Amino acid sequence: MTTPPDAVILISANAEWQPVRARYPDAAIEPTPYGECFTASLPLTDGRRSPVVFFHGGWGKIDAAAGTQYAIDRWRPALLINLGTCGGFAGDIAAGEVLLVDFTLVYDIVEQMGDPDEALAHYATAIDLSWLGRPWPLAARQELLVSADRDIVAGEVADLRARYGAIAADWESGAIAHVCGRNGTRCLILRAVTDLVSHETGEAYGRLDLFAARAAEVMGRLVDSLPGWLEMQRRESTDYTDSTD
Repeated sequence: MTTPPDAVILISANAEWQPVRARYPDAAIEPTPYGECFTASLPLTDGRRSPVVFFHGGWGKIDAAAGTQYAIDRWRPALLINLGTCGGFAGDIAAGEVLLVDFTLVYDIVEQMGDPDEALAHYATAIDLSWLGRPWPLAARQELLVSADRDIVAGEVADLRARYGAIAADWESGAIAHVCGRNGTRCLILRAVTDLVSHETGEAYGRLDLFAARAAEVMGRLVDSLPGWLEMQRRESTDYTDSTD
């Protein structure tokens, strides 16, 4: 792709990437240092098409951060969209619900020499969603999402809820949002709940097949919503251009 795409669609975990890749069986797959990528042209409701790159950035904070920077440096997108899954806290959210993330926090930082709150604040990222119009392309809850390089520990649910107001957690969103913020790249994070974790256990723990099946279902819904988000991005960019002429 010689001109910047309208968006890079960044997908992290293998179980999230595989159902998306399967939707485009004729795509020309290209390897990258982090995972596969391919280009696609998504139809919009006004008859135009939107050029995008689907990119498998890898799971966990390390590959998420590095993959995000790679995507920004290589494709210079106007918008980076992260589609993925998360675990929800039982009693606060239901399986299948979608989070439109407006703030991320990396909670597995343990600072014992200085101020632990200052360390957490360093990687905390507010995501500007002021450009989004209404209605949204799919039902979602605008919420904070916390991230760590581990699945949710059942015994920590109450503390995460009380300390941060969290209702769900994942592995990558905090890193992705932070790198986008450092680069001044517009970021949209949509995470669907595949499984619930209580103070006792997680319903998908030891049941990878359950997670994979639910991931395939929610990733389909998230991909289906892409044209709507892309239209909002185009509309906002056009309005901004018109206002500055």
